[in-house]
Amino acid sequence: MTELEITQHQQTDVGMIYLGQRGVRGGGPNDKVSEIYIDGHLLMSSVSPLSERRLASSALALHPGTGPLTVMVGGSGLGYTAQAALADPRVEKVVVIEAMDFVIDWMTAGYLPLSEELTSDPRFVLERGDVYGQLLAPPTRKFDLVLVDVDHAPNDRLSPASEPFYSVEGQRRVAQHVPRDGVVGVWSAHDDDPFAAVMAEVYANSQRERVLWEDLEQPEAEPYDNTLFFGVGVSQNDS
Repeated sequence: MTELEITQHQQTDVGMIYLGQRGVRGGGPNDKVSEIYIDGHLLMSSVSPLSERRLASSALALHPGTGPLTVMVGGSGLGYTAQAALADPRVEKVVVIEAMDFVIDWMTAGYLPLSEELTSDPRFVLERGDVYGQLLAPPTRKFDLVLVDVDHAPNDRLSPASEPFYSVEGQRRVAQHVPRDGVVGVWSAHDDDPFAAVMAEVYANSQRERVLWEDLEQPEAEPYDNTLFFGVGVSQNDS
């Protein structure tokens, strides 16, 4: 892999976050990979965003509605979850909630790989906000689907502030933000049995989806093993 060229950076409460580009191993001179790091640790990469896209496509597959559907995406990232949601013809609007002003600036200024595609789509809305704070508070609006990809995992959080989100009481609050046939999806870097139990208690239908994917630049390496958690409908115990 070639050396990362840092294009943007910002100091935050969770560490130094920086955006960079590098060449693709075995690729041509114009092939570029975009990556975001926190204090030197890779947070996300455009090399193979399979699980980020699957968060949206699998959640939409679980939704019985014919549309129009509205989708909340918690965390902008590189934009692949929003892109996958917008690919579904039933989706009327995707609202991305992003806590960091500078990440919003990266998207609107064209620094991210999907900036032009997303910002030119009238169904794409980017809002400044704390997705965990919004979902744990009483709803002021509802979405047909709520998709969250911010923390590394339920037990590997970027901030202690998101801890209540992963509890039974927290998910009961989250469930109030979707209709009775709505879908809640949460991305995780790895599996987590306690959080799966939380989802099973709160939702009438809870599922875990394992997403194995290879680093396309290092096919000889062990594949990544991400987990997607989904909840559909409120359990009878919570109705």
